[in-house]
Amino acid sequence: MVRKPVRNAVQLDDVSKAIIEQLQQDGRRSYAAIGKVVGLSEAAVRQRVQRLIEGGVMQVVAVTDPLELGFARQAMVGVRVSGPLEPVADAIAELEEVDYVVVTAGSYDLLVEVVCESDEHLLELISGQIRTIENVTSTETFMYLRLRKQTYSWGVR
Repeated sequence: MVRKPVRNAVQLDDVSKAIIEQLQQDGRRSYAAIGKVVGLSEAAVRQRVQRLIEGGVMQVVAVTDPLELGFARQAMVGVRVSGPLEPVADAIAELEEVDYVVVTAGSYDLLVEVVCESDEHLLELISGQIRTIENVTSTETFMYLRLRKQTYSWGVR
């Protein structure tokens, strides 16, 4: 089993939390603007952001609408597994079309979000790739019809 590297824990003080909240509102906000809000210099904000990114606390990314980029099909796939979950979760996470994998408790062992170019592409992904992974016993696909809400600004505690 491949283990992910252990990261040094990053301590989140109130200033770091405020920086995160600023970036959740607008990921393109300048370090100077953030510094004015949180009471730090631009350089100090830049250093803290870099530590938060390197520590795995956050990412700053562009969130896109897959439909606008030519991906006609999004789906959530419930996966049932026999045996250890981690090797299956890791194998599924390596697939290019997969953007989210979570180990769950309940009816499914894993929930997997996928983005595909077409129904044919989705069929090939599920039948030709996911279901062929050792110890995958079954899948159930939930096709997205319309996205009503997606947010990344849940704040910090």
